[in-house]
Amino acid sequence: MQISRSIRNRILAAALFAVVIASTPMRAHAVSKEIIELQTQVQQLLDMVQRLQSTLDTRFGVLQNLAQQTADQAKQMSTTVNELQQKLNTQNETVGGKVDTVSGQVQSLNDSVDELKTRIAKLDKTVQDLQGQLQNMQTAPQPGAMPGGVPTGAAAMPSSGPASGQPGAGQAPNSPQMSQTPPLQQTFQSGVRDYNAGKYQVASDEFQDVLHYYPLDDLAGTAQFYLGEIAYQQKRYDEAVNAYNTVLEGFSGNPKAPAAQLHKGLALLAQNKKDAGVHELRLLIQRHPRTPEAASARTKLNGLGVKIVGK
Repeated sequence: MQISRSIRNRILAAALFAVVIASTPMRAHAVSKEIIELQTQVQQLLDMVQRLQSTLDTRFGVLQNLAQQTADQAKQMSTTVNELQQKLNTQNETVGGKVDTVSGQVQSLNDSVDELKTRIAKLDKTVQDLQGQLQNMQTAPQPGAMPGGVPTGAAAMPSSGPASGQPGAGQAPNSPQMSQTPPLQQTFQSGVRDYNAGKYQVASDEFQDVLHYYPLDDLAGTAQFYLGEIAYQQKRYDEAVNAYNTVLEGFSGNPKAPAAQLHKGLALLAQNKKDAGVHELRLLIQRHPRTPEAASARTKLNGLGVKIVGK
């Protein structure tokens, strides 16, 4: 473009110079054949300049059109690339959400299997304890006879025996009474009251009694949860996490399971185990999405700047 403009400018200058020379007044006797030829050449130059100008204008218009088309195509390509990028991001988020959902479902299935195994183990232990008690009952001495075959009836008692109500010479001493099992509801409620009152050691003993004497009852899972709460309040986070794990693995159907998973995640975060804590909070949202604990987990994750997939 610059070269063509330079040529055009030079031709225009030459043409103007020729026009000036041709228009200069001369005497009639100075007009000659050379002047006429010069005028003819100037006219030819002017025609060439006009044709060149027309050609340049046409080519410049074509170049402008091509540049505009190229710009439009580049804009369309940029728009297409952005749309593809958005689609890929959406697909990646969808796939990630499905993977997390499947992972949560598999984890829930594993928790159910673990709970079933725990219940079977507890049931087997209970059966073994019953068998042991039955064997002890079968091997106990009969109440109507003493060792050595000495009868214990009234006819065999000497007339000069001790007074009524005291063990005779041939009577066996009274066997020690078995320790009584504490009542479930009363023990559990006492544990809750002591926990709320801040008497953590007393409450821990009472919840331990519930777990010991009623391991298969639904309140056993709740008692286990409160043991985790006691450890959490005392900032013994490792013990708290273990207690919450027992609830999630052995009592996954307990109403306190969502709270156990929430507090497990918080306990892990309190130990600066961010990845593990975030994982637990995400599992809570997937397993129990409509619970208040899930709402608390979302608030905590938002505060940490963690993206929540599959709300």
